[in-house]
Amino acid sequence: MKRITLLALLVLAASSCATTTQAPSNANANANASANAGASPAATPKAEANDTAATIIAREKEIWETIRAKNPDGFAAMLADDFVYVTDDGVRDKAGTTEGIKQLALTDLSFADWKVVTLDKDAAVVNYTVTMKGTSGGQPLPGTPMRAGSLWANRGGKWLGVYHQDTAVSDPPPAGAARKAPPAAGPKSTEPAADDPVAREKQVWAAIKTGDYDRFAGFLAEDQIEVFGWGVNDKAASVKGIQEADLSSAVLSDFKTVKVDDDAVVVTYLIKGGGVLPPTGSRGSTVWVKRDGKWLAVYHQDTTVKKQ
Repeated sequence: MKRITLLALLVLAASSCATTTQAPSNANANANASANAGASPAATPKAEANDTAATIIAREKEIWETIRAKNPDGFAAMLADDFVYVTDDGVRDKAGTTEGIKQLALTDLSFADWKVVTLDKDAAVVNYTVTMKGTSGGQPLPGTPMRAGSLWANRGGKWLGVYHQDTAVSDPPPAGAARKAPPAAGPKSTEPAADDPVAREKQVWAAIKTGDYDRFAGFLAEDQIEVFGWGVNDKAASVKGIQEADLSSAVLSDFKTVKVDDDAVVVTYLIKGGGVLPPTGSRGSTVWVKRDGKWLAVYHQDTTVKKQ
């Protein structure tokens, strides 16, 4: 039976109940701050970011509570109509995700390692680790911690879930496995970043394959984070990681985009190939935001496709 673990974790949240919730560890999270969706006109950018972070974490916990309470209607009401959920067995829309959570019977939840990246005053991404106990379709959940990522957007005065992805926590790849020396420096691309999000994602991968690491770094926001089963990278670690990994044979397909607002978009797609990529492939998702007229990647998550 398909595991909807992530599903549950979707736009997440269980504001406790029969759950054991750990306090957010990320300073931006400010879980104890007021869950106020807006900031006063005099609020500083930092105060607004803290308010947004507190709001997003509160919404994430609230949606988890609808799952624990077996309230699919309440769950669906917290999602945007164009919501997309990325898991190890595929990509689901709002209806498919809502149907999936009906199979879950949760007895306990715990959260840790909260991180919030603000896109703008009306959108933010939250990442954290969740551990669930209970059953799915009558079968015990494996209890494996999941790295969950959710994007929330304020639409019409209401914060709604637009995207969610989960990735099982795993050990890092063996040291030196499928590694290679960085490609020899070749001609650097001078092509401007594409306006189309799919074309822009392909430009990122072209930079990786040709060893144009400065160009790759130029696509990333300074506060970018990258999520894998074995950990969460900041920008510096992301750049270092692609210099060490053999991704030269990666093939991208099955692109899907979700517009968050005029200045943010999510691109999700399937990645297959050799090198360090898993035999089954993986699903990658990137959140792009326009800052000062330039599109930058602020969040990326990778989930290994489940063996059929």
